[in-house]
Amino acid sequence: MKKIALLILVVFFAHIAMSQEEFIDPPSRELTKIRFMQFTGGVIVFKALLDNFEDSLTFVLDTGSGGISLDSTTVSKLGLQPSSPERMIRGIGGTAKVGFLKNRKLTLNDLIIDSLNFHIIDYEILSALYGEKIDGIVGYAVLSRYIVKIDYENNQLTFCSNGTIKYPKGGYIMKPRMRTIPFLSAEVGDATKHDFSYLFDIGAGLTVLFSQDYMDDKSFQKKKRKRYLKQGEGLGGKVAFQLSVMKELKIGPYKFRNVPINIFDDEHNITSYPTNGGLIGNDIFRRFNCILNYKSGQIYLSPNKSFREPFDYAYSGLELYFFEGRAIVGDIPKGSPADKAGLMAGDEVLAVNKKFGMTLTELKHALMSTYGVVQVIVQRNDELLEKKMNVINILSGKAIPNQTLSSEFRDGYRIHIRHAGDAPNIKF
Repeated sequence: MKKIALLILVVFFAHIAMSQEEFIDPPSRELTKIRFMQFTGGVIVFKALLDNFEDSLTFVLDTGSGGISLDSTTVSKLGLQPSSPERMIRGIGGTAKVGFLKNRKLTLNDLIIDSLNFHIIDYEILSALYGEKIDGIVGYAVLSRYIVKIDYENNQLTFCSNGTIKYPKGGYIMKPRMRTIPFLSAEVGDATKHDFSYLFDIGAGLTVLFSQDYMDDKSFQKKKRKRYLKQGEGLGGKVAFQLSVMKELKIGPYKFRNVPINIFDDEHNITSYPTNGGLIGNDIFRRFNCILNYKSGQIYLSPNKSFREPFDYAYSGLELYFFEGRAIVGDIPKGSPADKAGLMAGDEVLAVNKKFGMTLTELKHALMSTYGVVQVIVQRNDELLEKKMNVINILSGKAIPNQTLSSEFRDGYRIHIRHAGDAPNIKF
């Protein structure tokens, strides 16, 4: 009897030992690290080399891109010849038929990424929006090959081989639905709460973008919430947005309150409604350090030092673009503070609140989180104009005063203004 019992125990423990065996991928290893810049809304921009060209190109990292692309102007400048247009792509602003440069390579330090098929498209509007030449967008074609760690605190991208990885403590693993772009679910709330299926889009420099279809169907926003007209950008050009606020956004265990939101008429059904309702952009995800692990179907978030940064509630209706070295005003929504101040599309902005010589990014930051009277100096044709704009806080719906134009500035600003000639003839 004792021998039988002993035999049973031996078999039992042998079964346990066998059940602990499994085949696993080799450990992930670091391949290279590169620095990146953050543009408005936390959009990631980095440098890479194309093929054997010596000069580096500027790329946006974009989980909302199902491939990889190059700007048509860049391709022409490099003397490259893409194929004839052969495939349709679509974005928020429209659709386009594109050609390709096939079997190309990118180099990041000593990491060579080969066999890449770039589709070719015009990114002039993105370059104008950010004030720096955008040569292309890097999406799924690269992200799917590596584990990519995004450190927003130190502006650093780390590319690692696919394999087993131990995530740091204190974060949260998300498991997206993914073919070429990742979709996830969050909870949104205002008057009522609803599930929100969204595109994880770090290439979008905003908080949350809803399709109008989703907003009409769910009707979760409080009726008293005001909406303000603004201008956005996407494939195909500019897009009309409505800016508002919702009470709550919950991503896994992380909760954000009083979140600015954007709403648009999804004419081209880029969100694939009713399957999905919109996207969440990098003004949310820059508040985390992220690990993109496409092969394992995981995205890991851990809050960083920007997690509790306040949102920008400033609304002026003034959108700036960089053309030929000048900050040019885009289309101005009717009834917006910029419209009421008498600003016009095509005006060149020279100064905001006494400060001249600012970059496009600095000008935009000067208009963010600033409420009440803002002084804008513009050049319209050969005339210098001073405009006072009453910037609204969309959370309160009011203009909270901050500063007024001093007499010293009023009398002395003209000596700082350079003569820039006529504003360019640009159709907005």
